[in-house]
Amino acid sequence: MAIRLSLISAGAAAGVPPGTFPCDEPAEPALRVPRPDQFARLLTAPERRARQTVEALGPVAIAEPALADCDFGRWRGRSLAEIGAADPAGAAAWLADPAAAPHGGESLDALMARVGGWLDRFEGRDHTVAITHPAVIRAAIVHVLMAPPAAFWRIDIEPLSLTDLRRHAGRWTLRSVGRR
Repeated sequence: MAIRLSLISAGAAAGVPPGTFPCDEPAEPALRVPRPDQFARLLTAPERRARQTVEALGPVAIAEPALADCDFGRWRGRSLAEIGAADPAGAAAWLADPAAAPHGGESLDALMARVGGWLDRFEGRDHTVAITHPAVIRAAIVHVLMAPPAAFWRIDIEPLSLTDLRRHAGRWTLRSVGRR
């Protein structure tokens, strides 16, 4: 039997300019969350935006630490343009090397290992819906496709979009990305 995992990107951060690293801001009001088909279990990342997005779906969710957003360390709340001006070598290293963590937080390699490990251990039956963040969904897609880490930067996940994964006979497949 195939396992279905639908990843919904949390609502956009209220009042935060695009390109700013998140620091647990609230979600924009009036969320229009996609309504997946019947599902057996609802998971959520621990951050406020994810929990608020779950509230728009109604049912109670289980917090899953592996769905937490990337830890951007000292860069939380700052824009990439601001960081690039203050620390051009650090910003360039972070964009070019998935093992780099000049912000003192989690490297992209570490994020992808965390998310990939969670997917490899995933114990679901039927259909599970998980509310998480674009970086986590991008890491999941890279893992499922067995793509190189650089592919992370070639995936765009919009707020409140739905990415559908399936697992059958121990292998994940990407069913769809970005449905609203």
